[in-house]
Amino acid sequence: MKSITQDYQTDKKVSTSIKSFFKKYRISTALRASNAYKSKGIPVIEIFQYLFSLIFTNRSMYMNMLMSTNQSGFGKDTVYRFTNSIHINWIRFTTWLSAQIINETITKLTDDERVNVLIVDDTLFDRSSSKKVELLAKVYDHAKKAYKNGFRLLTLGWSDGNTFLPVNGCLLSTENKKNRINEAAAVDKRSVGHARRILAQTKATTVVLELIKAAKKAFIPASHVLFDTWFCSPSSLIAIKEIGYDVIAMAKKTPKMHYLYKGTMQPLTEIYKQNKKRRGRSRYLLSVEVALIKDGKSIPARIVYVRNKNKRKDYLALITTDMNINEDEIIRNYGKRWDIEVFFKVCKSYLKLSKECNSLSYDAMTAHTAIVFTRYMMLAVENRHTSDLRTLGEIFFLVSDELSDITLVQSLHLLMQVFIDTITDKLSMTTEQLDLLFEAFMAALPRELKGKLLLCA
Repeated sequence: MKSITQDYQTDKKVSTSIKSFFKKYRISTALRASNAYKSKGIPVIEIFQYLFSLIFTNRSMYMNMLMSTNQSGFGKDTVYRFTNSIHINWIRFTTWLSAQIINETITKLTDDERVNVLIVDDTLFDRSSSKKVELLAKVYDHAKKAYKNGFRLLTLGWSDGNTFLPVNGCLLSTENKKNRINEAAAVDKRSVGHARRILAQTKATTVVLELIKAAKKAFIPASHVLFDTWFCSPSSLIAIKEIGYDVIAMAKKTPKMHYLYKGTMQPLTEIYKQNKKRRGRSRYLLSVEVALIKDGKSIPARIVYVRNKNKRKDYLALITTDMNINEDEIIRNYGKRWDIEVFFKVCKSYLKLSKECNSLSYDAMTAHTAIVFTRYMMLAVENRHTSDLRTLGEIFFLVSDELSDITLVQSLHLLMQVFIDTITDKLSMTTEQLDLLFEAFMAALPRELKGKLLLCA
């Protein structure tokens, strides 16, 4: 028995963290606000906390029941009734909870000038081994380049550049009946469950707008919405602008999508050919102002062409509806979109997204997704507490700055880039002459700055 590792202290610490998280952010209030009530017997918060904690015990509910280690005081039927409920609004629950965490904790660690963003993306919710799952559909997996049985987990997240929090999401089936393997179960049309099933069969671009409106209604502080090429179209950009957010997105290089430039509707590729590109080591190749036009509506936008690091002869195009920020800010803010990719990786690899839930019910899968989102929120808060010195005591509020939105090394890199661009534009110098001038400049710098600049290289 001495060879068996004793994890009592670790389990106790995890249990204490979970209870503290539930109490501080009022999970029971969030459940009530989402129409999660007990009809009799066991309180809803106890069932939710039991499901939330399963991942940290390294045992499934089945193994808990089988080995008689379940001390919760209720059986599996109680859990199934909770997860299969058609009355609980899980989008409202995760949106309300994320708003509480952001407004009560995260924004207090940053100043008012910090750029907070909403991020939209989707990932595969795999159910390849299933055949009778409600609303199961054939979904294209971009990573494997093949169709799989499952759903698209469309997710809206929030980030301040250091901490990412999932706000809400929707398991999308498909609006195309040919790709839908099973249809939705018949439920009360007045219930949240019916509205949830209708939303799952709606076009993704329409669902995104609904998720963004829910975040807006919850007063989640953000100024921009970030997303990849799949959602980028003039109609979507105009719709989000009307909701009250600016957009920074990766534009599609397709001849089918046109922008008003110099009085003519043109695709990205034609606009790129007509303009002179920036030389040297510029962070971007070209920046132009265009207009987005759809159904008689028109708004100004800026397109920034950036060199593709993977293919030096290729380029990427970023588009924004915010005309008050410069090109470097556009590139830096769009870099925050990567946070949602990390979120998907953690949820799939460690929090058992889709693997823990074997239910055939669409309601149960939605509940499972909300529980995984809540787990990630707790881990994100714990990570922020350990990485941001300002959370460790009042003394650090006096002597420490907030977590930097951009590091010193990155700032020096930008300054050097401006220096090189200025010389290139003002003086006619060859590349060899420019390199000699740069080496002479580096040699004259103090040792501390020289070390920082070498990190930029």
